[in-house]
Amino acid sequence: MALFLSTTINKIDKKGRLSVPVQFRANIAVDGFQGIVLYPSFKHNCLHGTDMSYMERLSNSIHGDFGLYSDENEALATSILAASSQLAFDPEGRVTLPKAMMEHAGIGEHAVFVGLGTTFQIWQPDAYEIFREKQLTLAKQEARNLRPVAPSHKPDRGDH
Repeated sequence: MALFLSTTINKIDKKGRLSVPVQFRANIAVDGFQGIVLYPSFKHNCLHGTDMSYMERLSNSIHGDFGLYSDENEALATSILAASSQLAFDPEGRVTLPKAMMEHAGIGEHAVFVGLGTTFQIWQPDAYEIFREKQLTLAKQEARNLRPVAPSHKPDRGDH
């Protein structure tokens, strides 16, 4: 499973090509599809992105958690799956952003990749700064409610 970390601003060329951060591409390289999947956020003016294996799990969850013909299934499938674009890497590690997605996110000459673990977002840089400030304020308020991170294993007597 790909893990997307860090925040990186990249320039978009006149053809709408955007270089995907090398650390993101390295994580995706183990997945089968050599590219990313993007879809417009229905909560924010940004794009959500991930690798193909995550999208397969998301699709299975949408169709498994809700009845096949339920309103919830149809709403999420339409909002996420139908709106998704599979964007293959070119030889330089770039993808071409669809014009409608760029317009949705207000992206022009630059875009910021925001790693969120198993997914990432792409924002117009100024819009992301406003969003980030709000998220930092919320995180400070909610930090007291977080559970401590458990160690991945119990140390043996010989561990130091």
